Amino acid sequence: MYRHLLVPTDGSELSQQAVESAVAMARECGASITFFHVQPSFYGRPDVALYGEGLVLDPLLSEQFSKANADFAASILDAAKEQARQQGVLADGDTCVNPVIYEAILEAAQEHHCDLILMASHGRRGLAALVLGSETARVLTHAQLPVLVIPSRPQD
Repeated sequence: MYRHLLVPTDGSELSQQAVESAVAMARECGASITFFHVQPSFYGRPDVALYGEGLVLDPLLSEQFSKANADFAASILDAAKEQARQQGVLADGDTCVNPVIYEAILEAAQEHHCDLILMASHGRRGLAALVLGSETARVLTHAQLPVLVIPSRPQD
């Protein structure tokens, strides 16, 4: 059975459903959890070049953006860890800044020696899936370990 789950979370209601599912699963099988949040990069993806007239940014803006993202990451990871603690599940949290989310998730799974990634999916289809893409699909495509996808649940 699985012993260490990686649970990526972005703080959304959908990823909260994945957190709840992961905590229940970990409690049942005696696994631990690493909750993981990827912070966006202020400078975007390194493989996408921006052309045009130069943009002058206040250096303080970058610092404020980074601090706000770090604070947000800490708050959602703390909430997930508390939810696990209340259910008697051993859990920790980790975060990083990376413009390529799926790569960060896969790296975190390897660094934390996880044997399962459990994550949410929006379940987009058709043009929405093509245009918006899916980090879950990218993780599924590139993962070297099992990935359990929790589909979105309808609202009451």
